[in-house]
Amino acid sequence: MKANELRKLYVSYYKERRHEVADAASLVPENDASVLYTTAGMQPLIPYLLGQEHPLGKRLANVQRCVRMGDIEEVGDDYHLTVFEMLGNWSLGDYFKKEAITMSFGFLTEQLNIPVSKLAVTVHKGNDKVPYDAEATQTWLELGLSKEQIFYYGDDENWWGPAGEIGPCGPDSEMFYVNDLPDCCEECGPACSCGKYVELGNNVFMTYNKDKDGNLTELKQKNIDVGLGFERLLILANNLQNVYETDLFVPLINKLEEISEISYHKSNQKSYRVICEHTRSAIFILADPKKIVPSNSEQGYILRRLIRRTIRMIHKLGVKESILPELAEEVIEMYGEAYPEVKSCRETIIEELRKEYDKFNKTLQSGLKMANKYFGKLKAGECLNGQQAFKLYDTYGFPIEFTLELAAEKEILVDMEGFKAKVEEHQKKSRTGAAGKFKGGLTEHNNYSIKLHTATHLLNGALRQVLGEQVFQRGSHINSERLRFDFSFDRKLTEEEITQVESIVNRAIHDKIDVKCVEMNLDDAKNSGAIGIFDSKYGDIVKVYEIPRYSLEICGGPHVSNTSELGYFKIIKEQSSSSGVRRIKAIVDFNNVR
Repeated sequence: MKANELRKLYVSYYKERRHEVADAASLVPENDASVLYTTAGMQPLIPYLLGQEHPLGKRLANVQRCVRMGDIEEVGDDYHLTVFEMLGNWSLGDYFKKEAITMSFGFLTEQLNIPVSKLAVTVHKGNDKVPYDAEATQTWLELGLSKEQIFYYGDDENWWGPAGEIGPCGPDSEMFYVNDLPDCCEECGPACSCGKYVELGNNVFMTYNKDKDGNLTELKQKNIDVGLGFERLLILANNLQNVYETDLFVPLINKLEEISEISYHKSNQKSYRVICEHTRSAIFILADPKKIVPSNSEQGYILRRLIRRTIRMIHKLGVKESILPELAEEVIEMYGEAYPEVKSCRETIIEELRKEYDKFNKTLQSGLKMANKYFGKLKAGECLNGQQAFKLYDTYGFPIEFTLELAAEKEILVDMEGFKAKVEEHQKKSRTGAAGKFKGGLTEHNNYSIKLHTATHLLNGALRQVLGEQVFQRGSHINSERLRFDFSFDRKLTEEEITQVESIVNRAIHDKIDVKCVEMNLDDAKNSGAIGIFDSKYGDIVKVYEIPRYSLEICGGPHVSNTSELGYFKIIKEQSSSSGVRRIKAIVDFNNVR
């Protein structure tokens, strides 16, 4: 089974069961500051899981690309990827546990022909707040699983959410394929990491709402969120051993062999796989409608890390010249049918990869110079300390693998424990900073976020009035203290331009304008002059929000009903975000309307 066939099979299966197909959303979450990239198929649907009506109805299905960097060091094994696809289906207050489990089971056993005997599932065992999930257990038994195929775990394994600190959450039931391996121990089960149990997907039963004090109350709208791992199902459907044997990667591996003139075998397997996986990931990000480019912060930093890690592995393979553009051409050809935006962004993708290769070569030279300076003070058998190794890695962008290779040539040791401690310390600070920075966002779904979201529409409209229609939104983050808005523009704003933008926004607030919302099809929205990313992520019918004379945008909402609900708008900072993208940070004093 080809990858495209599996995508179509899944969508067709759920269409037959009255699900509407929602187009994939951007890899960058809209108005959700809790993460930098979409990490799960349900993430773009958070407003609808919270109760907002979806234009396509209560039953949805789609194929969504996601980005997860937590396992980047594991890339190169049989399963882990940085960009992967999720097959998802949702019930927004329609069917619940029994129907969701039955459909998941039917897809696995009837469409993919997985024997019932090769399945295992997990169920939430309950705690002092919620009971054991008897309905999920009974449903699995009725479908033909034995008691021995059902495992019971607590919150660590079988509880989902909320996405932020508060919001929808509930028990889940995960599905596993059982490999023909012996038990690793007496307690061997899906929670083990021995390799016997491979997770296929998860049925999440959004039953409760968690408040800021940790209390759980039952939701009026109970939801279903089912996610299946596309790549793992493709492996099983073809009776293969790993994802690199599927048509997602085989043509790319063949191309790398051709242009590198180095055969793919066990000794270089890790490098080969990382090169192919990261190239694919970088291209998907570069093709995203949010126009992410390599930079030193946030989404751009992750993209840069992927590209530079690819280049390092190409060097490690023994190839010194730039082969990324040729490799990229193969990826673009492979994915052009499933994801047309990849093909339409070809020139941008190739250019950004070329530029990043040139920049990284310069970085390597400066890192090499500092590394030689450190090593020049050491004798054979002495040790480069962890702080110095970390400085090469963090300040100079010099990969630790390069440091180890250089040290080995000079018979010098490297304090890897000290280096890892510095990395962990740095990551802890980053996580703490990110938690503070991103606290709130759409997941809080409160009056402040709704007001600030409406203010971003006014800001976008004002920027286009002052700077011209080449300005488009490139992202936004909202918390209870301020809004942050990224937009396409290639220079610093003048003080006069900033003042003009503020004046336009505050005039709109002062004029007490009703915010209008009209639902229409996508073509009519385009013809009306509404701005937005026309990727149909809200379906064929979209919501167009209008603030007459100031803003006309496609958006999922929510918004205030009148601009008078906002307060005095003030820009507190304007700066560069990345190449060709500027960033504005602003506050709104809701108690001070002028």
